Amino acid sequence: MRDIHSDFSIKNRKLFRKMVFIFVFCLFSFQNIMAQKPHISVKDSLDGAFDLSDYIIYAHGFIVVPTLITEPALGGIGGAIVPIFLKKHAPVIDENGKKRFVDPDITGAMGMYTGNKSWVAGAFRAGSFIKSRIMYRVGAGYGDVNMSFYENLPSGNDKEIDLNFKSFVFYTRVMKQFRNGKWSAGPQYFLLDSKINFPDLNNLPSFAKIKDINSVVSQLGGAIQFDGRDNIFTPDKGTRIQFDFFWSDNILGSDYDAWRINFSAIGYYPLTKKLIGGLRLEGEQAIGNPPFYLRPGINLRGVPAARYQGKASVVSEGELRWDLYRRWSLMGYAGLASAFNDWDKAFSKPVVYNYGTGFRYLIARKFKLRMGVDVAKGPEDWAYYVVFGSNWLR
Repeated sequence: MRDIHSDFSIKNRKLFRKMVFIFVFCLFSFQNIMAQKPHISVKDSLDGAFDLSDYIIYAHGFIVVPTLITEPALGGIGGAIVPIFLKKHAPVIDENGKKRFVDPDITGAMGMYTGNKSWVAGAFRAGSFIKSRIMYRVGAGYGDVNMSFYENLPSGNDKEIDLNFKSFVFYTRVMKQFRNGKWSAGPQYFLLDSKINFPDLNNLPSFAKIKDINSVVSQLGGAIQFDGRDNIFTPDKGTRIQFDFFWSDNILGSDYDAWRINFSAIGYYPLTKKLIGGLRLEGEQAIGNPPFYLRPGINLRGVPAARYQGKASVVSEGELRWDLYRRWSLMGYAGLASAFNDWDKAFSKPVVYNYGTGFRYLIARKFKLRMGVDVAKGPEDWAYYVVFGSNWLR
């Protein structure tokens, strides 16, 4: 009898070779483009190292970023082509005479395919109306995604169930900056229209309902945020704190009546000139009856998406970045988290953990943008991630 694990590994290796080919092809294509634009240098004016800052600022075109998809829940291997355009804004002087920093505009698209035959296509934009002090995000996409969810059995074990989602998603948020530009608040909206294929409609898992097969989630909410980071990509110092909520109801065209409340805080502090410490805290609470695929879960490197879920979740993670040599940095991180249904039983189950290491390269100095790879170990397996900016980028 054929070894299923071996067959899966062979398929993954073949797909990995294809992804590497695409990655190399894109790099050569990028070099050819740059050869046609001799007035735009990819060498930094300060240290002579490879740097994309001037290309981003002056080329007035998209950067095609080939990215490996390494999420364990999506097969562990895959690839995405992500054209991104960044438009840098100079600081502005407000009426009170204070300098206000404006985040770069980010416009992009994405095409993704993974080892378990999932695919997604979409587009997004994050920008600002500078004079009005308004920041906005908008994105939409469609995907045919295969993911595993886990049913808690009476024996205490978990049963893995493979599901297929055919989904359209739309999200938008508009935030108005206060007089103190680090504070902002505004409304947000989320729409998810899904068709889910279960292995056996006559024997649905305990977490699912018949209406989940064809369902619409329509959520209206709001957010308030304090952002004192020195940049949005790879911060060296500063704190970002956010509280937001979503309300889902029939009056909004939703098939579910529920609330989602989220809190997150991330902070960075330079422990020494070359050692940056980071801390992340997150909590999520669901009220009512949300669909199983939007229940609070654990978002940690090394932990598959949707592996651990409940009506509430808490996540903590610490990180160190050592700027070792010129533009190169080493990473180290570890975290603890829990997903549960009742707060009095928050840590009755074994706490979920992760730890790992990685590296970063300062690829665009003028944007303080770093890219690299992380390797993480969770409770069950190893995973690796290609990181653009920060793993905590939100």
